[in-house]
Amino acid sequence: MPETEDHLVGAVRAGRAHRVRELLWAGADPETADDDGTPVLCLAVAAFDGYVTEALLDAGADPLRPLPDGTTPLLRAVTSGNAGVTAAMLLRAADRLTREDRERLLACARRWADTGAEAGLGHATGATGPAGRRRIMDWNHPAEYDVITLGGESVYDGQSAVLTCLEARFGVRRSFEELLARALARADGSHADWSEATAVLGGRLDDETWEAALVLRADPDPLRRLFAADVVWHFVLTDSPSQSGEYPFERRALDVLLPWAIRETDPAVLVSVLNGLSELEDPRTEEVALAHRTHPDPRVRTRVPGALRRTRHAFTHPKAWEVLAALARDPDARVRAIVCEHLYEFEGRGPAAADILAGFLHEDDQLVRIKAVSGLANADDPRCVEGARLIGPVDRTEWPDTWLLDAVWRYEQRRGG
Repeated sequence: MPETEDHLVGAVRAGRAHRVRELLWAGADPETADDDGTPVLCLAVAAFDGYVTEALLDAGADPLRPLPDGTTPLLRAVTSGNAGVTAAMLLRAADRLTREDRERLLACARRWADTGAEAGLGHATGATGPAGRRRIMDWNHPAEYDVITLGGESVYDGQSAVLTCLEARFGVRRSFEELLARALARADGSHADWSEATAVLGGRLDDETWEAALVLRADPDPLRRLFAADVVWHFVLTDSPSQSGEYPFERRALDVLLPWAIRETDPAVLVSVLNGLSELEDPRTEEVALAHRTHPDPRVRTRVPGALRRTRHAFTHPKAWEVLAALARDPDARVRAIVCEHLYEFEGRGPAAADILAGFLHEDDQLVRIKAVSGLANADDPRCVEGARLIGPVDRTEWPDTWLLDAVWRYEQRRGG
């Protein structure tokens, strides 16, 4: 095996997406296989690694490559239970799938969805339980899964999400009630089964789905209200302009979300409502955000900076900087990190922003310290130099883009120039 291919196998197994891209740019073959004949694309699928999978697909790895066991990398992605990896494969393969290919993929997804991850894995391996289970976050296509391990093999438990993804891609329209039932079966607003159902419905951008979601706003069950709020949020995210240049659901969403944000009592639902508002440019969102700046649930307080920033003239409300400064001292680290996230790249930098960023230089979270230093450097604030000393050691080889890390160097170059 040529040296670059040998290194590619090692980088894929190590989950080093940036190194994988470097090797592919240097000429490594994206169809490289390991010593057992397993293509690196299949290694990435087996590791549920969306970043490495997309790197290989971008370089030309074939998701429909026939494998000795009669499967393809795409079919293995379907059985993996990872909706994000499946979606990435479909993006490169959908136009080449035959009718028989689609039916086979759908049949496989339905079988796993009907059986469930643990029982399906037991059937595939011949092993009996109890199975191992641990919760993970897939950051490449943000959603949570349980990893199920049995008989030495593992799958994600996103079989319903995979089926929903395939059906939407292949033009199989499930009713609102069917997708709601799939989400409620999980009863977990952060799981992939839930997020895939709400994303598919929100992407339809039709009156039927919109009205069905709004019916749930007054439901006594907060999970049903959360489902409705997530669907409306996805409407806002995927809304597209009409011939006149207007966004047809933007005004509707404002009319729904503004009063909803005031009356909603469940924190999880309120977070989703504020997420939707944060995507809309309207000065009224500032007042709504300010009303929740001292909410007892930190998840709600993390949404306040985004709602304040989203208006056309960001952070210009008379109380905006006072509120941001208070949230920067919030007892919850997640709230402080969100404030830093909004400020470190904020183009309207000034003394108020720099003073807040300087307060993050002693945060426990190294990434927050790095972003605070970057923001100070980009604002030509000399406090970035001392802040850089507080960052601590950083393994630059694990960073896909080191622009953020070089902010102080650029600041010093500007000063020297």
